[in-house]
Amino acid sequence: MDLSHPKVMGIINATPDSFYDGGRNIDLDKAVQSVGKMLEDGADIIDIGGCSTKPNAEEVSLSEELDRVIPLIKTLIQKFPDIVISIDTFRSEIAKQAVEDGASIINDVSGGNLDEKMFEIVSKLQVPYILMHMRGTPATMQSLTEYNHLVKDVVYELSKKIEQLRSLQVNDIIIDPGFGFAKSLGQNYEMLNNLTYFKELDYPLLVGVSRKSMIYKLLGSEPKDALNGTTALNMVALLNGANILRVHDVKEAAETVKLFNKLKN
Repeated sequence: MDLSHPKVMGIINATPDSFYDGGRNIDLDKAVQSVGKMLEDGADIIDIGGCSTKPNAEEVSLSEELDRVIPLIKTLIQKFPDIVISIDTFRSEIAKQAVEDGASIINDVSGGNLDEKMFEIVSKLQVPYILMHMRGTPATMQSLTEYNHLVKDVVYELSKKIEQLRSLQVNDIIIDPGFGFAKSLGQNYEMLNNLTYFKELDYPLLVGVSRKSMIYKLLGSEPKDALNGTTALNMVALLNGANILRVHDVKEAAETVKLFNKLKN
């Protein structure tokens, strides 16, 4: 995939409790319909997750997560043969099964912290790996926001993970700074404002701010009212070097990318 022009990743949460669209795509048929609409609207990648990672999210068993994502992946591969699927999981066993059944990318919100076998599995599978910055777990991450220098510290922590991955011959790495994960509201904006600093890692950059609390809490609204703010910050992310936008609203993100490409050219 050529990331010299920004791409759009559509979010499919096959969960009952995700912060914005929980329950909407837990049904297989509804999820397939949602994916079809996203592809029509311009999604380049579909990111499928079966376990919410919002703050204080309930734990989901391995078997339940498998049941949520594997049948969906198999169905999507049959219905949309050219689809590019990313599996959103921090469990190596889920990642392995998903790739064997047709997923092309592993998106790990924990950056390998929650499953010590994840990097080894990625190495064996030789698929692109989205390395996100997070501290702790979904239950503890919001208490781990102390940094000496936010951006430098996050980049350093990511660089140590990159060293591990490279030592295992993992070459296709995508960096996600982890907006909302072990970051305060103000820290999220500091990081977005200094996004170009992450280009020093010399890997493509994914930004996921879609409908997050950094938007709706600042505006005094709710996730359902955060599309306008999301679009505004997505353009900022593109201007600061983002290669992939991870979003709930594909049509609006694809339009933002089109406008950005016109500005750039």
